[in-house]
Amino acid sequence: MKLTNFDETDQLAVTNLRVLSAEMIEQAKSGHPGLPLGAAPMLWVLWSRHLRLDPQTPKWLNRDRFVLSAGHGSALLYSLLHVSGFDVTMDDLKHFRQFGSRTPGHPEYGVVDGVEATTGPLGQGLGMAVGMALAETHLSAQFETEPALIDHYTYSLVGDGDLMEGVSHEAASFAGQHQLGKLIVLYDDNSISLDGPTSRSFKTDVTQRFESYGWDTQVVTDGNDLAAIDAAINRAKQTAQPSLIAVKTVIGFGAPGAGTNAVHGSPLGEAGLAALRQNLNWTAKPFTVVPAVAKRAQTMIMARGHQAAEQWQQRVDQLPLPMLRQLKQQLTTTLPLDLTAQLPSYDEGAEASRMTSHTMIQTLAAHLPELVGGSADLASSNKTTIETDDLMTPAHPAERNLAFGVREFGEGAILNGMALHGGLRVFGSTFLVFSDYLRGAIRLAALQHLPVTYVFTHDSIAVGEDGPTHQPIEQLMSLRLIPNVTVLRPSDPNETVAAWWQAVNATDHPTVLILTRQNLAVLPNSKRLAMTGVARGGYVLSPQKGLEPMGILIASGSEVGLAIKAQAKLARLGQDVSVVSMPSMDLFQQQSAQYQASVLPPQVRRRVAVEMGATLGWERFVGLDGTVVGLDHFGASGPAEAVLPALGFAVDAVVQAYQQTHVERAGQRLAVI
Repeated sequence: MKLTNFDETDQLAVTNLRVLSAEMIEQAKSGHPGLPLGAAPMLWVLWSRHLRLDPQTPKWLNRDRFVLSAGHGSALLYSLLHVSGFDVTMDDLKHFRQFGSRTPGHPEYGVVDGVEATTGPLGQGLGMAVGMALAETHLSAQFETEPALIDHYTYSLVGDGDLMEGVSHEAASFAGQHQLGKLIVLYDDNSISLDGPTSRSFKTDVTQRFESYGWDTQVVTDGNDLAAIDAAINRAKQTAQPSLIAVKTVIGFGAPGAGTNAVHGSPLGEAGLAALRQNLNWTAKPFTVVPAVAKRAQTMIMARGHQAAEQWQQRVDQLPLPMLRQLKQQLTTTLPLDLTAQLPSYDEGAEASRMTSHTMIQTLAAHLPELVGGSADLASSNKTTIETDDLMTPAHPAERNLAFGVREFGEGAILNGMALHGGLRVFGSTFLVFSDYLRGAIRLAALQHLPVTYVFTHDSIAVGEDGPTHQPIEQLMSLRLIPNVTVLRPSDPNETVAAWWQAVNATDHPTVLILTRQNLAVLPNSKRLAMTGVARGGYVLSPQKGLEPMGILIASGSEVGLAIKAQAKLARLGQDVSVVSMPSMDLFQQQSAQYQASVLPPQVRRRVAVEMGATLGWERFVGLDGTVVGLDHFGASGPAEAVLPALGFAVDAVVQAYQQTHVERAGQRLAVI
């Protein structure tokens, strides 16, 4: 059913959504009624007249995407999903924000179908929408057919808070650069934020700002004018630029305190809800979708989406076999069976792990057409360019190298959106010390179980002359603290290959690769042991000579080579120790207790960990009797060969640390020699 005019049923639907959302919040005694009450008209127009979604096949690739960047308005999204036939029941709505419910306080990807992204941290939803739109543009060019096989819109609803966050600037600028014409953003322009009027802290002319980024902009002066909102969306669909539609709304429309921050983030209360129902002339029972609204949603939203999904699948079934095979490969997590045989291996020599990573990227890109990535203006330093491809631009959208510019946070959010879209394996890069800028996006990738790969180079004080501003200290350990993130710091070329293999095989978590600028020598035994050892997070790379080590040196990255040199000197001093390479603490801790004990025998308490970073966290492996050679202060500017020994990273310093802490066997007293 195609209906362009708006009638009483549409007005009834808007009111139904408003009241239902407010009822959810009131029952939960928690939530944000302001946005649902103000933005219900624009989202009803979007869902009833434009979005192509099919609750029966909710994950079909060519569906339109909708991202509620202003995630605090989740009650409205859940109400829409329920009305539209998704698996969100009335009981789910009644348990909004309750422990264990399927309707959490902010939208969470993977909990219910129809929620395309986890949002709530303001600004990131817009960034993820940009990533989805970029993925659509790239895949459309990659699977070039007439008419286009991949051809959908990405919509997002943003609020004032989203557009105050810096990541929105980064993402919007990037979107304008890439001329993402199928990205349409609705701006809930109500001039109110949590603490009060936005004039307290915000005077930006938003439309001018977006126009300067290369966006098409429109203003709808009445947020209740369904026809005007519809006309603006239709116009936006005709532009070759990303579109921002500023819709002037009244926060908390119809409720006591409407137009003020009082209705932003607190339930209306029993009296307030009663007043809302009276003001909106709503007499239906609580938690009701009236029959006329249900029928309108069924005949428009569900029918339109289901027809589009079926027609698209028919087109897929008729694709030439090579293209169909490639599409299926890109939509699955399965790697080509012969890929392992193509991986490089190293017998000798030395090179920076960023260079080995570069080799791996070329190998993977040759066999995985879905591999796409880039850097925050450091590709020449991160060594992340896919050499067979040029830069992805509006004129060449099928290329696989992305120039994110100096926009680390935006890069992270955009990568998340691309991963959420499906059909791509994505990676991004910068210096390790600047991972702080995109940490929020890494956290959302982990929450959403997205297999994004981060290539963080220049991993330590060995950066040298660039000084403490560029020398990471706390970043490595802090990244290890994020749940569901695998952090890998390989010690040589073979471990770097194995680390990338872990990243490309990941399906439900992001992976962080910590790589060097300085050369790393191929270490003894790594060619034979690295692939399995890295998969287990830690392993004995250089064993002791006897049956049991007198002590253990544990290290990651470039410091493993240092530990092996210290092992040789300790042997000359009569100390038979093993060297454990620990590229990934989290992978090691996932291993069985038996395996962990085989690498770190509990009776061997004389242990030293060596890592050029914060020491906090290593105590779980060295124990109370061990020690850590690390850094709990900032570095210094100077050549690496001068800075490293001055800050304690030399063979003699490691040997001395070992000698100063000594326990012969479990249960014996600490003895200093």
